[in-house]
Amino acid sequence: MQTPEVNTYVPIAEVKKNEMQILTWDEAWRNKSFRIKTIVGGMLLVMLLALFPLFFSYVEKRQGIQLNDFILQQIPVADVSMITFIIIWSVSILLLIRCVQRADIFLVMLWSFLFLCLARVLTITLVPLSPPEGLIVLKDPLTSIFYGGADKFITKDLFFSGHTSIQFLIFLSVKKKIDKIITLTATIAVACLVLIQHVHYTIDVLAAFIFTYIIYRMGKLVTGC
Repeated sequence: MQTPEVNTYVPIAEVKKNEMQILTWDEAWRNKSFRIKTIVGGMLLVMLLALFPLFFSYVEKRQGIQLNDFILQQIPVADVSMITFIIIWSVSILLLIRCVQRADIFLVMLWSFLFLCLARVLTITLVPLSPPEGLIVLKDPLTSIFYGGADKFITKDLFFSGHTSIQFLIFLSVKKKIDKIITLTATIAVACLVLIQHVHYTIDVLAAFIFTYIIYRMGKLVTGC
């Protein structure tokens, strides 16, 4: 007679009741719901990212509206690609470390990032914009892979700011106080830098905070974390 498997997994929802309790991968992977959400979320994200080159190719070819942004006009334009790149990928490494340490952070980020990508596809489609006057292309050879190649740089994925929203999403997802301070500082810095480089309109950056918070709450709701 087969002995039934004993599930020693601590429910994700219960972790919220005790902040000192950390949900490890060993604990999480014993739970069927966690495994399903991780696999399904991962598959959906991979499929969506695979379609990005086609989507952004379409976006770059269409005509859009150039906004009269008074605030942006007051900001002297400068190429700050390098410092923006360093901040974004440094914070990404911090997130990767925290995801390895805590499975619940990973799961929330997975689904929140999926919703974020879907939201940006929707808003970029519905709000066709042309780049701000004086734009200097923000060169990031790593993310450019999802645009169709390391030499591909997108300028019309404007509403809302993906650079700002991802940094803010990481800030919302991490738990430690020092991580919160680092990621909030990075978020504000990136928000300012994309304006300095005239990569985004002011409304793109401001809207990123609103959309991202809603998306984060959706991710929390779906995952139960």
